[in-house]
Amino acid sequence: MLIAGFAAGAFQTNCYLVADGPGSEAVVIDPGQDAAPQVRAALAEYSLTPVAIFLTHGHLDHTWNAQELADEYSIPAYIHADDRPMLTDPGMGIGSALSSMIAGLEFREPEKVVEFVDGEDVEVAGVRWAVDHAPGHSRGSVLLTPDLPVDPETGRAVSVCFSGDVLFNGSIGRTDLPGGSHQQLLDSIAARLMPRDDDQVILPGHGPQTTIGAERTGNPFLVDLPDVKKKGRFGL
Repeated sequence: MLIAGFAAGAFQTNCYLVADGPGSEAVVIDPGQDAAPQVRAALAEYSLTPVAIFLTHGHLDHTWNAQELADEYSIPAYIHADDRPMLTDPGMGIGSALSSMIAGLEFREPEKVVEFVDGEDVEVAGVRWAVDHAPGHSRGSVLLTPDLPVDPETGRAVSVCFSGDVLFNGSIGRTDLPGGSHQQLLDSIAARLMPRDDDQVILPGHGPQTTIGAERTGNPFLVDLPDVKKKGRFGL
């Protein structure tokens, strides 16, 4: 499995490309501000064919180049319905303090938009993806968990979740923007992430990767959450 990532734009938003391997179809996750040139370079480097763009939520630092890339390659952009309005009106998600950075700019939806549905499995680029709605940072934040193949050498699959701005290494997403709720975010993390296995790798929207176990024991924002531990979807 190929997972390539880089940080782009003023907010250093993590953009990821996920594919079965070089020369195959790929999903682009969260192509934010200034991500397009690096996406094109990575596609060329690994001889990948993009087939979809996945957006973990609707904030502009994660969606800025989505329309450009989706329309360039004639592929759909996936986003939860609650955050879809931000594709055409990103100011509604960033608040008045940050709106000056987009003054005078016009935004539009990609030609093809597909709405994520909580609890669904999406088959894209030869991978089955679990979609879990996790509001709190934004109303339409989602967790994206690919069902990765088993490594023949170890006999097990590496467990990965693309968490957007729900959970970070040592922190959680901000909740002071329109549509945010600190308690709702904690509830989402408790219900959607804490039941997962400790070794699941979290690939967040900003900053370095982490694991569920590391955040369960070391994240200061999660100290009061119930320590729920049980099997979930895809055996997580």
